[in-house]
Amino acid sequence: MTGGPSSAGAQPVEIFPPTLREVMVRPRWIAMLALCLVVAGVFAWLGQWQLGRALQTSPLPPGATEEVRPLADVVAPGDYLPEPLVGQRVRVEGWLVPGDFIVVSSRFNDGVEGYWVTGQLRVEGTTQPTSLAVALGWAATKDEADAAAAWLDERSRAVADAIVDVAAQPAPTYTGRLISDEGPVVPGPNADPLTLTRMSPAALLSRWHDIGGLDVYRPYLAAETATGGLTDIASRPPGEGAGVNWLNIFYAAEWAVFAGFAFYLWYRLARDAWEREVEEMQDAEAAAS
Repeated sequence: MTGGPSSAGAQPVEIFPPTLREVMVRPRWIAMLALCLVVAGVFAWLGQWQLGRALQTSPLPPGATEEVRPLADVVAPGDYLPEPLVGQRVRVEGWLVPGDFIVVSSRFNDGVEGYWVTGQLRVEGTTQPTSLAVALGWAATKDEADAAAAWLDERSRAVADAIVDVAAQPAPTYTGRLISDEGPVVPGPNADPLTLTRMSPAALLSRWHDIGGLDVYRPYLAAETATGGLTDIASRPPGEGAGVNWLNIFYAAEWAVFAGFAFYLWYRLARDAWEREVEEMQDAEAAAS
């Protein structure tokens, strides 16, 4: 009786490595893709939110920045100044704090380089101590600026000594343009470490006195009328902008990049797993042969 075909001569089944697509459609990587979709959706929403903030749907009417408004109606302490309101004319009542008159260099007035004398204005009528950095005037030389700062300091001390009950005295009113913080800059290697070349309330705050529990405005006030023998700071209306905040545009682009990176990360991880699996199969075949 003739038997069936012998299994001894059967050819071994050849096993082919998986393709990248086969690895990507496995449940593990489908679940990972779903997670990446959720993350990318959150990033896309954040980008859309930043884009909505960047595009001002209701820009200020022409000449709105020339109307003098109370400081409290324009910006709150600690808040950033909205782009359309940079250069807004405001008024504020308060007292200059003795000992906090600081000179800032590299200040141009009608094209001439000079110095600003700045002060800490303790805002009147707030529930807790609140201060605003004020540029009080311009001087052509450092000596003139230092002399003006010394005179202002002496005068502010005399006023403080003369006032027995500050709440019963009307605080002086300061009018000027509200400008965004220029950001602090580290002095050069050979410069005086206390030299300030940017008008930065954050940098001035580190040198002010009596700042415990103090609220501080992020922008500063460029006063329209100088005191202490200083020259008025040149003040021009801001240009009519297009109502676009480019910083928010940059943030929106960043979120879009993050959303794309979530998909790239999924692809890269799946590809690494596929390459590792193929390499392991090739090593096993090489060892068997």
